[in-house]
Amino acid sequence: MLRRLLLRQARRRHCSSSFSSALPLSSPTFAVFGANTGVGKTLVSAGLAASLLRSHAASPSAVLYLKPLQTGFPADSDAGFLYRRVPALVRPSHAAHLVASIDTLSPAPSVETPSPSREEAAFSYDGEGKAARKLLACRTLYAWREAVSPHLAAEREGMTVEDAHVRSLLAACLAEGENLGKGEGDVWKLVETAGGVASPGPSGTLQCDLYRHFRLPTILVGDGCLGGISGTLSAYETLLLRGYDVSAVILEDCGLSNDKFLLSYLRNRVPVLVLPPIPEDSSDDLTDWFSESSSVFGLLEDALRSFHLKRIQRLNSMQRKTKDLLWWPFTQHNLVPVDCVTVIDSRCGESFSAYKVKDNKMMMIPQFDACASWWTQGPDSKLQIELARDMGYAAARYGHVMFPENAHEPALRCAELLLGGIGKDWASRVYYSDNGSTAIEIALKMAFRKFSLDHGILLDSDKSITNERNIQLKVLALKGSYHGDTLGAMEAQAPSAYTSFLQQPWYSGRGLFLDPPTVFIRNGTCALSLPPSIQNCHLSPGDKCFPSLAEVFCNSRDSSAAADLYSTYISQQLSEYSVSSNTEHIAALIIEPVIQGAGGMHMIDPLFQRVLVHECRDRKIPVIFDEVFTGFWRLGVESASELLGCLPDVACYAKLMTGGIVPLAATVTTEAVFEAFKSDSKLTALLHGHSYTAHAMGCSAAVKAIQWFRDPSTNSNLDFDRMKLKEVDVLWAYI
Repeated sequence: MLRRLLLRQARRRHCSSSFSSALPLSSPTFAVFGANTGVGKTLVSAGLAASLLRSHAASPSAVLYLKPLQTGFPADSDAGFLYRRVPALVRPSHAAHLVASIDTLSPAPSVETPSPSREEAAFSYDGEGKAARKLLACRTLYAWREAVSPHLAAEREGMTVEDAHVRSLLAACLAEGENLGKGEGDVWKLVETAGGVASPGPSGTLQCDLYRHFRLPTILVGDGCLGGISGTLSAYETLLLRGYDVSAVILEDCGLSNDKFLLSYLRNRVPVLVLPPIPEDSSDDLTDWFSESSSVFGLLEDALRSFHLKRIQRLNSMQRKTKDLLWWPFTQHNLVPVDCVTVIDSRCGESFSAYKVKDNKMMMIPQFDACASWWTQGPDSKLQIELARDMGYAAARYGHVMFPENAHEPALRCAELLLGGIGKDWASRVYYSDNGSTAIEIALKMAFRKFSLDHGILLDSDKSITNERNIQLKVLALKGSYHGDTLGAMEAQAPSAYTSFLQQPWYSGRGLFLDPPTVFIRNGTCALSLPPSIQNCHLSPGDKCFPSLAEVFCNSRDSSAAADLYSTYISQQLSEYSVSSNTEHIAALIIEPVIQGAGGMHMIDPLFQRVLVHECRDRKIPVIFDEVFTGFWRLGVESASELLGCLPDVACYAKLMTGGIVPLAATVTTEAVFEAFKSDSKLTALLHGHSYTAHAMGCSAAVKAIQWFRDPSTNSNLDFDRMKLKEVDVLWAYI
């Protein structure tokens, strides 16, 4: 009955999400990883379970031991070992009653399982006081007959198991385990992995990745043999790289003092405990060894209790401390009660693990990142691991490189990828910065210099300035646009809540801001919404309504009445502005191609933007595309210029460029713009940068993310159709 219930719950979780179950935190839960196979993980699990159940206190009242993957079954059953041995090891000094059970949930067809698959036995212990009720539940989730790695066993025995199924069944068991204590005390839960940290699971996914969604605190069973220091540290670093917390390291004493070196190397960051040598005689029932080791397991229990208590205390304090110490952007703190602060413990793929207290129960709840961390997030859990590994490599190899006059491989490789993708056939230079707003300010400086040279404001020989005091360079932009929070970027956008006196007292709005036509869908038909400033009496229904978005983007509209209307409107606005002042110049066009993001997710008529670019080209006004939001397949193509059918002189990228893991931005431009800054004087160089320009970690992350998104063959498991959207119609998913 219990087996059917757990399997039903697992299927329900799998159908609703790859991992949608809350993870209870009221009682401790630990994963037991090994530095390798055969290092004694099951002995550690058994010794710890016995130590916990031996306790005189009511807590814990139960221990749940879970073995998600078992090979060599039933001859080799780690759950069976605990079921048989732990009751004999408990031997409490007080009266107690122990009920032990064992169950196998999903054996392979080749496995001969006893009937019934669930066994139960009761044990009574004499002693003083009222008998304490204790419970030991041992469960194997998936079992195969052949004693090989799970991925081989699954293939050979015809029972492959998807990662999501393993996680769903494990989540169901962990949730159900909370009921074992029946309210009489804590239920400690131990999840013992198979083989080593990086041993593959049944699908081939490494187990350290397979269980990363849970991010359980980890007991690392090290290797005390020759070569064990290297294996233990490799396992430790592998777990840290994936975001695990290693709560303790425990290993056998093989006479090589591995524990002493590990303790010194780890600098007391984690407790290192050493067990007596394990008898080599296979006939030894290990009773004496467990007795000799009981004090070590007592220390391990204390270390785990301390770890769990400190973790809970920190999580419980974070809401109040955050309110007292931090200053959030775009947030009115008076409107956020303390209990509404979301405490993020970790991230895996598209979901956070958020700490919540509901009905006095502490738990970690998967929470989908609906805002994708302000549009920076794109990778799944596999890419997240790849990014962490590449960034770690770059940090270890380069540290920090001051960028001017220097070169390093990540910056150069990233530039090559950018110019071969979003800059293909038009751009030749990449200027790095740290965020989208800064990239915009750099783009404005580039455009203004190019305009000044093209229009004789600067003398080409030495770029000296003529009539400097009387010249004001301004931008042509669209109402509703948003280009960043820094002072210069704000000057390039129309008045809004972001530029009000409360937010930016220096704001003057240095530009001509046009009211653009937008596109919307009504009853399945795409339609134009024209602003009052654009007269539309000459447009036919065919110029204003379209059966699909593909028709909205079609270049055949370039010869339509709408194109003529837009051209007339733009020319009139530019002419009126130039007549009104002899010293003010429209020196750059800056637009968010296709979609205005922070301004309200409005889709601008692509024909209007295309005509706008052409009008500026005719007047030698440099064109800037702000693709900080729209770049890298957010709209189904690598660059929004592919949708518009025209190219910029300068384009800005950030956010998704690094897969959302670290800040980095790039301003990409033409050789002609670059040439506008070249001379024999350093004063004419582009004097804009920050200390971490082209940081190797950020560039390495960008290289990995761009390769991953651009080429599905870089990872055969990537759901590329979901990440790289190909149909124009999917634009509306973002509006």
